[in-house]
Amino acid sequence: MLLIYTTQPSEPPTEQAIQDEMNAYWAYEKAVADAGVKISSDALQGVETATTVAVKAGDERVVTDGPFAETREVLGGYYLLDVPDLDAAIDWAARCPGSHNGNRVEVRPVMEFEAP
Repeated sequence: MLLIYTTQPSEPPTEQAIQDEMNAYWAYEKAVADAGVKISSDALQGVETATTVAVKAGDERVVTDGPFAETREVLGGYYLLDVPDLDAAIDWAARCPGSHNGNRVEVRPVMEFEAP
């Protein structure tokens, strides 16, 4: 899984900057689809729409508006890819627009379990 982390901009991006980034993502979307490695992908709504849930002892639910941690870096989306190894995943992560311009992509294997 490629987890795309972005930083919250100090100023809103221009319409041109938004369009340029979307064009880069559309090209990347096409590349992973054409290569046959894409399983799924989604962008997430802004961190201001987040709700955090924690369950304390005694099954007490604590629901908080906003993210768990106060940070300028937020999880912005993901790609789930079917690739043969870490090297291939790193190659796709480096090609992802989310790894450019001060942002980063975390590469993490998906845990697989056998049903009991």
